[in-house]
Amino acid sequence: MPIVRVLQVSPNNASKRIDQYLANLLPLSRTAVQRLLKLNLITVNSEPVKANYKTRPDDEIRIEIPGPTPVPLAPEAISLDIIYEDEHLLFVNKPSGMVVHPSPGHKSGTLVNALLHHCKDLKGIGGRERPGLVHRLDKDTSGVLVIAKSDFVHQHLSQQFKLHTVNRVYIALVQGVMKKNRGEIDLPIGRDTKDRKKISPRTVKPKHAKTHFRVIKRFKDATLVELKPETGRTHQLRVHLLHLNHPVAGDRIYGGRGHSKIGGVKVERLMLHAMKLGITHPITGEYLEFEPPIPAEMRRIIECFQGK
Repeated sequence: MPIVRVLQVSPNNASKRIDQYLANLLPLSRTAVQRLLKLNLITVNSEPVKANYKTRPDDEIRIEIPGPTPVPLAPEAISLDIIYEDEHLLFVNKPSGMVVHPSPGHKSGTLVNALLHHCKDLKGIGGRERPGLVHRLDKDTSGVLVIAKSDFVHQHLSQQFKLHTVNRVYIALVQGVMKKNRGEIDLPIGRDTKDRKKISPRTVKPKHAKTHFRVIKRFKDATLVELKPETGRTHQLRVHLLHLNHPVAGDRIYGGRGHSKIGGVKVERLMLHAMKLGITHPITGEYLEFEPPIPAEMRRIIECFQGK
């Protein structure tokens, strides 16, 4: 189903290019706005306009955003690192580099494709496009995920995440030496107003985001930290650490030019790992918590800093 929005231009927003105006106002990139303009899905006073059209007071702008194109979900025989499994749920250890669910840019080879092969009755649970998924990790973040095998379990686990009763702990190697031993970052974030591919505190629609951090060990040019997010916003940990001027080592998006080589050590992956996850089993009421080993390639990079 398409999404339709109708806006009226205020005098304060007159004389602006319509593509810039809408890109700053809506969760769309300027390129996406221009594409909609070319398809005549954006009209001004019921007439199509070009991207360089200058807004006028009381202009009525109608935007029709087509619904997402469904991505076919196919089971694929991809190896899974299963930490725990019963008839109701399973915990998996996702490697860095694996996308969690299919999208137009990643139609296969995802965790969902692997899960559909492993769990034959997973389709439709928790939604057709992301079957079984209760939460997610970025492509380059490794670590623990819990997967639901029924709608009841999915709803129960989703509520635990919503109420912040799950125990989520991450470990990260960050650039530079952190001075504070521990603290919290309470910083609302959302889509960046200038670069829609990034998350930032510079946003039109900020969402509450809070992270607790604790220094595990300081090295000459980097710091190993433990992170406990209260909320689960997209790129939250990476953006919060950037806000402290200590971006995650190996972060190609937020780490700056020096992200891949710190103090002479080559960093070949995003140094962020979801190392622990604890939940209450929706059926048995038992508390389950799992902490698989830190990935070998991440451990090897940390050892390089320990030897300096």
